[in-house]
Amino acid sequence: MRQKLNVITLGVDNLARSLEFYEKGLGWKKSPASQETIAFFQLGGIVLSLYPREALAKDVPVKNDPTGFAGITIAYNAKSEKEVDDVLAEVQKLGAKILKPGQKVFWGGYSGYFADPNGHLIEVAFNPFLQFDANDNLIL
Repeated sequence: MRQKLNVITLGVDNLARSLEFYEKGLGWKKSPASQETIAFFQLGGIVLSLYPREALAKDVPVKNDPTGFAGITIAYNAKSEKEVDDVLAEVQKLGAKILKPGQKVFWGGYSGYFADPNGHLIEVAFNPFLQFDANDNLIL
């Protein structure tokens, strides 16, 4: 696995209220790649996304409560479906708990989730709609 994280997704209870905070409050510019149910902000080499907390918890899948889900996942974007499976196999050998094996997902990509030894949720995803630049940064 390359030493690279690409996306931080925050589960939010009210997307409109969150967008008001990030766009109007912080003055951040939402990416044109944003959609009705998800917002993206280019942060240098990292993308911050805001996504409904309930839908994000369902995607992992974990319970949507403070003891089962902290409202955040960290994503590693792979360059192929095979890389997703390879990374999940490798982290499992290292003691990570696989929460969702690699599989086709509703948004058209392929992803799985694992919990690191401290319980932090990390998605490994291949998104065929995204590109990387020469420095392995996502291009939205």
